[in-house]
Amino acid sequence: MKNKNLLLAATFCLAALGLQAQTRFVDAMEFPLLGKATQQTLTRYERLPDSCQTVSREKLWYLGRNSAGLAIRFRSNSTQITARWETRNNFRMNHMTPTGICGLDLYCLDGERWRFAGSGRPYDKLTTATIVRNMTPEMREYLLYLPLYDGPISLEIGVDSLARIEQPQVALPHRKRPILFYGSSILQGGCATRPGMAHTNILERRLQRECINLGFSGNALLDMEIADLIASVDAAMYILDFLPNASVQQMDERAVKFIGKVRAAHPDAPILLVEDPRFTHSWLDQKMAEEIRSKNAKIHEIHEQLKQQGDRNIHLLTSEQMIGTDDEACVDGIHFTDLGFMRYADLLQPLIEQLTDPN
Repeated sequence: MKNKNLLLAATFCLAALGLQAQTRFVDAMEFPLLGKATQQTLTRYERLPDSCQTVSREKLWYLGRNSAGLAIRFRSNSTQITARWETRNNFRMNHMTPTGICGLDLYCLDGERWRFAGSGRPYDKLTTATIVRNMTPEMREYLLYLPLYDGPISLEIGVDSLARIEQPQVALPHRKRPILFYGSSILQGGCATRPGMAHTNILERRLQRECINLGFSGNALLDMEIADLIASVDAAMYILDFLPNASVQQMDERAVKFIGKVRAAHPDAPILLVEDPRFTHSWLDQKMAEEIRSKNAKIHEIHEQLKQQGDRNIHLLTSEQMIGTDDEACVDGIHFTDLGFMRYADLLQPLIEQLTDPN
């Protein structure tokens, strides 16, 4: 019996080794990375330039190393797609799924539509996970979204040992002039269940246009080095969604100067200011309701001031219909569920299409 058990264990080990040998891993560094405002970063999968390390507030710098909105593009004829990645922090929160925080999300191009293929669900700091399997061996185009609230320090894509994995051949999403977003934890993706459900990523797939996510949880405080970074990007449109974080006083002190830096670099580009969301618990929480009213009154004042100064391409989006009226679109009264992100994307999409030229 003992020998039989040993033989059985050896068989399982050999089978596991055989399965592992059937997967060939390729460093994702070899493939295009979408969603970066600058290439001058300490490591590949982060968002702020290395110059910010000695300039930015510590919390802002930390969040800038999260990979929200970043995505890898590749093509392969493999029958399965696996990923092996190590996250910087192995971070967890009590109101957001680990898949959204530090997992991966794979989409496959079907005609001109990106369709969900599967998620890489993290189980430790270093994870190996097969995202999709049992496919026919034909060449497909893929888009792999990176974690929203953590960031990989290494990432490999696994394919069949004899399969091809190559540079993408289809130029989608278009990359010539991206849509740039600046904002808070909601913009960063809190609390999407998986990376592909953040509204910037939803819009990237719908519009077939690269989106840059400069969302910094709790830290969209109109820091001037972020205005400089935004101004350095030749975007088709700039969406400034900082009200969930910035106070009325901070807006009084910084908003016009912050927006002015972007406008000076891009005299004709549309800039969209976004009202504070009507958070779902604000019908009961009177302090929150008053904060929303005062912030929204201030952004209307700033918008009108800029228009009076001659800015003809400054726009303001009301949040009244941002996440619907049924109070079901938030996790904790503030941060959006997937439903909230879909509704926000629905609101933004026609406006972006109206205000921008096609690529």
